[in-house]
Amino acid sequence: MKDITLRQLQCLAETVRTGSLAGAATTLHVTAPAVAAQLRLLEKSLGLTLIERGPGGQHPTEAGQLVADTAARVAAELSECSESLTDLRSARAGRVTLGAVSTAKYFAPRVLAAFQASHPQVTVALSIGNRLEVLDLLERYQIDIAVMGRPPGRLEVDQEVIGEHPYVVVAAPGHVLHDVPGITMERLAEEVFLIREPGSGTRGHLESLFAAAERYPIIGMEISSNETIKQAVIAGLGVALISAHTIAAEVADGRLIVLDVVGLPIRRHWLLVRMSRRAFSPAARELWRFFEDELSDLLPS
Repeated sequence: MKDITLRQLQCLAETVRTGSLAGAATTLHVTAPAVAAQLRLLEKSLGLTLIERGPGGQHPTEAGQLVADTAARVAAELSECSESLTDLRSARAGRVTLGAVSTAKYFAPRVLAAFQASHPQVTVALSIGNRLEVLDLLERYQIDIAVMGRPPGRLEVDQEVIGEHPYVVVAAPGHVLHDVPGITMERLAEEVFLIREPGSGTRGHLESLFAAAERYPIIGMEISSNETIKQAVIAGLGVALISAHTIAAEVADGRLIVLDVVGLPIRRHWLLVRMSRRAFSPAARELWRFFEDELSDLLPS
């Protein structure tokens, strides 16, 4: 079967359907001798007679009917493939993989839910990790798009700013600094800090903040989850630098307070990032555009 062609299958299928070489030739816009030549090549490849002349025209042999039925299934599969490719080109279907740093999990699912509501045939996969983990997925082409707060320095990427990302210092209600205006970095350096693990963007921002002030924070505990850090702060184990987008509910409920620190909030940005050399599928491009257009309305207040 490796030597047969789609054209040969079409010639056989149309000859069986119309009952004549002339009928097949008319449908395929060729001559009857051209159809006959294709059928001879097909029969030679298969080693069997496929068409025989009988009363009323050309008729398939048992082998001919088997191949004609197969040709019909091939044609149906190709038609379905063509429709699917059209959907992919128009981003009506397809699959896209998004990677997001852990801080982005407070809004990324909401954005994806809104995206899928308007693109129900697109399958979306979401991976959450710290900054180094997401960069590793991006570099190994395990994700199409990444959402993060700091650009990847060593990778060749396309990136775009899609929203503001402020960082603040939070404490438990009743903390000794809860009503102190204009807290200096010198005073803040006396507090015990709960920090994220190495590789986290939040930890990088904390280290940069204190390095700029030529101070060193007192580290009380290293915690690999924003949720656990918030609970630890609420319990009075220390203060923390954290994304303002992760604390909206706790501040609104009075479980956390934002300290008035000079120079804060740190104002960073959310970035969309993709590997420059990787093919940009229509579905991935559509998700990228959706983040550009809709994120500002979907970020936590």
